[in-house]
Amino acid sequence: MQPSVEDHHRLLCAWQLAVLRFAVMRSDSDRLNVAALAAELDRLGGRRGGEDSLRFFRRTSSHLCAAIEGQRQDAEATLDCFCKQIDEPRLRLAFAAAVGLAPSKPAPSKPRPKRHHNLFRGLPSRPPAPL
Repeated sequence: MQPSVEDHHRLLCAWQLAVLRFAVMRSDSDRLNVAALAAELDRLGGRRGGEDSLRFFRRTSSHLCAAIEGQRQDAEATLDCFCKQIDEPRLRLAFAAAVGLAPSKPAPSKPRPKRHHNLFRGLPSRPPAPL
């Protein structure tokens, strides 16, 4: 049976959570969990073709884990790029905090509609209602 898009999305979220857990705990077992999920993602995505697609998540995982441990010169750029790719806002904030990235600026709020002080201008006035 072919895995659904929802299954792929769940597995991708599990991989992102595993990377977050590794960023917090920094244990070998968490690194292995990240690698196992990456291998599963590569296995599922490998059917589309291309030798390069067979290793994308494994390669990305090793870069991320090395960056989290400070073993890469471009660690901050690598972590920032990964952080920006996380769709879930709470997960993105948690990851940024775990790896020490500066919080990104929140999206600007929608402007409030202007209040019209002259809303009733031009309407005939009525006498006050008796009480």
